[in-house]
Amino acid sequence: MTEQNTDNTIAEAPIKIPFNALSEDALLGVVHEFIQREGTDYGINEVSLETKTEQILKQLRSGHVELFFDASTESVTLTRKK
Repeated sequence: MTEQNTDNTIAEAPIKIPFNALSEDALLGVVHEFIQREGTDYGINEVSLETKTEQILKQLRSGHVELFFDASTESVTLTRKK
């Protein structure tokens, strides 16, 4: 699927990637990068990287969160399933 940008260039829509299509190392790399990029805040109590990682992996496995690759930015992101 393509979209027209405001500058009249064509942009590809992000591509959904099944999380289990990635190697364990690649998946952990994506999840860790997401956690660091998003600066997730859990309030007063500090939450370890390991706990945050397990929470996101659980959401991926349950289908509540999905992985998408955006070719225009050459990045992968996680989004809540709509």
